[in-house]
Amino acid sequence: MANFQTVAQVSDLAPGELKLVRGDVVIANIDGEFFAFSSRCPHDKGPLDKGKLSGDVIICPLHFAQFNIRTGEALPGGVTKDPVPVYEVRLEGNDIQVSKD
Repeated sequence: MANFQTVAQVSDLAPGELKLVRGDVVIANIDGEFFAFSSRCPHDKGPLDKGKLSGDVIICPLHFAQFNIRTGEALPGGVTKDPVPVYEVRLEGNDIQVSKD
């Protein structure tokens, strides 16, 4: 059973914004839909919360690896084929909750 924890409020993130929560999880708002993924790039531990969000793709600021934040998949042509971990998200009222289980 998933163990969800409240990490932010819906009002904390405008569409297109990222927020680092719990020290190691990034949440992203894509047109009102929320996604959560690891804050560290699997290639060289780059800070993905400082990356550029383009649609549903996060671009690492260190070596420009790109990941689909819906699936975690590394996009072709980057410095790594390793996926970024993604986490389950649910909304409870205004609460954004994430499970890393």
